Order: sequence, then structure tokens, then C-alpha cells
Amino acid sequence: MTVNSGIDDTQISGRWIQISFFIAAVLFNLCLIIQIFSVGLAYFYNSDWWNLHIWLVRGYGGLSLILLIWVFLIPFPRRVRNLTASMPVLLGLQFLTIHLHFLPLAVFHPLIGFSLFSISTTLVHRTSHIVFPNHNQD
Repeated sequence: MTVNSGIDDTQISGRWIQISFFIAAVLFNLCLIIQIFSVGLAYFYNSDWWNLHIWLVRGYGGLSLILLIWVFLIPFPRRVRNLTASMPVLLGLQFLTIHLHFLPLAVFHPLIGFSLFSISTTLVHRTSHIVFPNHNQD
């Protein structure tokens, strides 16, 4: 005799995919925050911090692509998908604004960085409401 608890295995695995996505989004956001602090430290305190700034973007930049693939593994709202899809685009624009020297695009680098931070933070917030719906009700 088999007892059916009413909880489908696909629901459980889908929930874990959502939780894992949320954790990865938080990690991306934390790396971005550290990168912002490192550029501030490099500019105002000691230029040696610039190496951390460069290392971080090379390290967590690929995470945006992983999140992009991940967001399509399980149904997420279109808003979450759009936020996730915009992050690799913005990282690509960040790269272009710094490395294309024949155009004066570097002025947009901090503005794109602010947009990236805002989108990343919004993604964490939106995903938290999906993954933990009962904890967000007041």
C-alpha cells in the first residue's frame, strides 16, 4: 500500500530550483556590492583595491549567464525573467564602455553599473516574494 502525501516530486524539485536561483541571485548581488565598495576603496583610499574590482567582475560575470539559463528551467514570472535577461546585457555594456576607447563611452560606465545594481537588487526582492511567499505577508 502506497501513501500519497499530496506533494508531487516535481513540485519539490521545482521549489529547490527556485530556492537555488534565489541563493545565486543573492550571491550575484553581494558580489556586485563588494565590487562597488572595491572601486570606492581603489579611488579614494588605495589603488591596489582595483585588482579586486577587476577580479570580481571576471568571477561573477558568468553567474549572470547561469542565472539566465536557470530562470528558464522552471516557471518564473515574466518580470523575473526580464530582470535576469537584462543583467548579462548590462554586463556586456559595462565591458564595452571600458574597452572601446575610440568612443567616449566610459562616462556611461557608472550609470550602467547603477542600473545593474538596481536590477540585481530588484531581482533578489522579487524572487524572495516568489520563494518565500508566507514570510513576506504583513
